Amino acid sequence: MRYLSTRGPTAAVHDPAAPGFTEILLAGLAADGGLYLPETYPRVSSSDLAQWRALSYADLAFAVLSRFIDDIPPADLKALLARTYTAQAYGNGRSREQAAEITPLRWLERPDAASGEGGLAILELSNGPTLAFK
Repeated sequence: MRYLSTRGPTAAVHDPAAPGFTEILLAGLAADGGLYLPETYPRVSSSDLAQWRALSYADLAFAVLSRFIDDIPPADLKALLARTYTAQAYGNGRSREQAAEITPLRWLERPDAASGEGGLAILELSNGPTLAFK
């Protein structure tokens, strides 16, 4: 995966020794002060989406991130994500039953039972390890 700066392509990006994902992650900004974006975005098929619906949060994170990260061995990335997305880390302020839900969905209005349409829900992102609000 190659990454480009939002301020325009740089010679280093097209160099075979261009920084990989881990270097970009640790650097934060491109040398020109821009943010890094993937040069291309992987396609996600409807079949991929259907398969992803049944995955745990850590497995879903792996399915998505492995398309953007090619300099961390897949087994290491999978293990890292499994250790990161745990009930212990994301259970702050939740009942024991909800602790395993990394990003619980709270329904404000349930969808219509007959049609499955409508409904309004919010994703609770504020109960992670940093207790940050979004």
